[in-house]
Amino acid sequence: MINKLCREHTNLTPGDIRKINEVANNLQSIADLMGADLFIDCITRDPDMAIVVAQAKPTNKPSIYKGGVVGEFAHRNNEPAVLRTLGIGMPTTDMMARTQENRDVMQDVSAIKNDGGLVIGVLIAETDVTEHIRAKRTLSMLSRTTEQLTETLISTRHKEHGIPYHVTDGIIMFSPQGVATYANPVAREIYKKLGYINNIEGLEFSNMALDDTSFETILEKKQINASEVRLGNLILNVKYAVMKNRDRDVAGAVMLLRDETDAKAKEKELILKSVAIKEIHHRVKNNLQTIASLLRLQSRRIDDQGAKAAFKESISRVLSIAATHEILAQNGVDDVDLKTMLGRIKSGILGHGHAAGKNITVTIQGDTFETDSDTATSIALVVNEVIQNSLKYAFPGRDKGLIIVELHKGTMYSNISITDDGVGFDVDEEKRSSSLGSRIIRQIVTDKLKGNFSMESTERGTKVLFDFLLDRDGP
Repeated sequence: MINKLCREHTNLTPGDIRKINEVANNLQSIADLMGADLFIDCITRDPDMAIVVAQAKPTNKPSIYKGGVVGEFAHRNNEPAVLRTLGIGMPTTDMMARTQENRDVMQDVSAIKNDGGLVIGVLIAETDVTEHIRAKRTLSMLSRTTEQLTETLISTRHKEHGIPYHVTDGIIMFSPQGVATYANPVAREIYKKLGYINNIEGLEFSNMALDDTSFETILEKKQINASEVRLGNLILNVKYAVMKNRDRDVAGAVMLLRDETDAKAKEKELILKSVAIKEIHHRVKNNLQTIASLLRLQSRRIDDQGAKAAFKESISRVLSIAATHEILAQNGVDDVDLKTMLGRIKSGILGHGHAAGKNITVTIQGDTFETDSDTATSIALVVNEVIQNSLKYAFPGRDKGLIIVELHKGTMYSNISITDDGVGFDVDEEKRSSSLGSRIIRQIVTDKLKGNFSMESTERGTKVLFDFLLDRDGP
């Protein structure tokens, strides 16, 4: 199974695969020794996706998994530790992940290297963190009500490894008199950034308040109040809540702090970047349309019909790229809806007289999904070229015809097929003739899309199929 999966989904050499097998031979004994579920993952041809090639469940304790996951894929957004170690070779410990069975686990990941020191896979140990997750979720859920939040914080405030010590928000607890009695490390660090030199525990609320809220107001409202506070270069989200003991008497108050400085800066940066991207794509689209107009003017000065046809093909290629940038100019992001783009290419081809005098129907169907602009541009050129060829050669002496463009989204590779019900042609002869359009298509699919191209044709029509690596930074 390891050999088959590695050959099908990875670029590992036979020597690398042998090394993976050697580690896999000891997987069960390591799983029993550690009392953990063990796996070997290898990077696929997609740098944001790994594949599970080996698995061992512990025999001395219950496994986290109900079934086997060999052959399943691990995505970066679910298992960041796996992809991190595969990418940089450094071990990753105590990192949260979500399994293929949609369960939260804690992962320890170490690199498997070949004799040349290159990372060829990772060894993953997973342990159950159900109780840990439940405790964190409980804190989040209980923070919505004053009484429950209080009990959670009071019960853990004096524990060295309690929840408040490790959460990413700053937590400060105040006595009923408004004196700080506890501050977790995050809160201490925030106040240190604000210029507080001494320990903040023992300070009065009036000396620590970050807005105009008084301690008396907090006690009176007896509910969580939130506000955004800007102090110097810091942007903080501040929440106050009253604490109650088990007898429902007021036990003080708690302040929750979240430093949102970096998040706000990134948000602003993204907005500016989006505006800039929109403007750039808008200008590129306009420039491409200007080039197409110039080519069209030039073609009108030419009498040779062969040259005119070549100009028309070039204009169509330019406009197919412009269609991609038109969508990008509207979205302001680097992702393109392929179905929308292909619809515009279809309209452009039919609108510029490529099917003049004939009733040719072109339909776009299949899955709707997005990919990055580079991939979309390459796809646009290929589909444009194939549709043009169908319009030019598939329907001689016919007034009607059908061309179907179908998109299929796959797990790793996606594909597009273009099928017509024309008269067909000799595929071998087409390969030998190697026209400019044919060379353009094959080179783009192979070099730019990293995919495969195939074509089959009979007297009942022609089908062109090509695949491409789906952009993993997309959805």
